[in-house]
Amino acid sequence: MDEEKNTSSAGTEPGSTPAEHSGAALQIQELQARIEELQRSADSTRDQLLRKAAEFENYRRRVENDIANIVKNANEGLITALLPILNDFVRSLAQGKEAKDSDAFYKGVELIYTKLLRVLEQQGLTPFDSVGKPFDVDYHDALLQVVRNDVPHHTVVEEVERGYKLREKVLRHAKVIVSSAPDAPEEAIPGNGEETNDKGK
Repeated sequence: MDEEKNTSSAGTEPGSTPAEHSGAALQIQELQARIEELQRSADSTRDQLLRKAAEFENYRRRVENDIANIVKNANEGLITALLPILNDFVRSLAQGKEAKDSDAFYKGVELIYTKLLRVLEQQGLTPFDSVGKPFDVDYHDALLQVVRNDVPHHTVVEEVERGYKLREKVLRHAKVIVSSAPDAPEEAIPGNGEETNDKGK
């Protein structure tokens, strides 16, 4: 009897029936198939991510090149607009060497200056007036102070170099001379950071 029992249970798990053994084998096959399917899906996803990463890197390089070209050629339109004015200067200087009429030469240069100023204004550049206005550190750079009785203290009385705005931004502060009251003590000009000793001019 023991031999028959051993023979009938050969190839099966201890305590399991042949049907249970067959079901376990089928389950293992299904799990292996599922693992292979998941592996293929993971490989496919990995390939897609690598392609996307490569595409993004190429896109980033194109954008960087485009930005570099924009920055490099940002002033191309302005330079092109200024070339005719440069030609006018060359012609005027050539004629000025032989010109006997200095007034005509001056008027020619003045016309070129007006032409240049118009081009710059089209780009958003505008000068601002300073003389007669209160000193303002946002617009002015004071070179020195002079005693004046006819204007209020810290009034711009002379413009040494004109200031300009690019649209709403101050591109260059005006270099100015500022008034000082006769009885005002010596002081640093506001915003200038340097004391001036020249008060009697």
